[in-house]
Amino acid sequence: MSVENNIKIFPKSVVCEESTLSGDITFSAGCVVHPSATIIAEAGPIIIGENCIIEEYATIAHELEKSASASKSGWDVNNILSIGSHNVFEVGCTVKASRIGDKNVFESKSFVGKGVVVSSGCVIGAGIQMRTVQRLPENTIVYGQQALQREAIDKQGSQTLQIDFLRKVLPNYHHLRKPNYDPKKTRSVV
Repeated sequence: MSVENNIKIFPKSVVCEESTLSGDITFSAGCVVHPSATIIAEAGPIIIGENCIIEEYATIAHELEKSASASKSGWDVNNILSIGSHNVFEVGCTVKASRIGDKNVFESKSFVGKGVVVSSGCVIGAGIQMRTVQRLPENTIVYGQQALQREAIDKQGSQTLQIDFLRKVLPNYHHLRKPNYDPKKTRSVV
């Protein structure tokens, strides 16, 4: 795929240099991207909401259909993968969902396929494989070997303490990509 990299990093985001970023990706304010995380925007742009955490070996992919060629014609600027705010992508998860809401947790080694729409407040349990086309209702927990689903009793808590800790610690041990996009400076003056 010959899509040019266009990485936009808002202020207060911590994006490690050792992460693999490909395509048109926007990190909103407060995002934390660990080293060895992979984000691939092949079919169109990816916009990641505020205060998301993407841990080591997590993969977020917005891929072309297998039938589409690997040429520039498969890229569609209007085909945006929008990821909401306060999501956590834990170690080794792979997420190819077509839409992701707010305050979701994708636990370690989970897999979410292309046809899945994840609303808000959902938890995809460790090792869960979701490959069929479906839409998860709000506050759904997917768990167990049979990928059983139930509604959460409590809403997802905030990851503020973890984000604050990571913002302090990661710069001490890793090289960071500098924030390069400030929406306040891009406003046109009339």
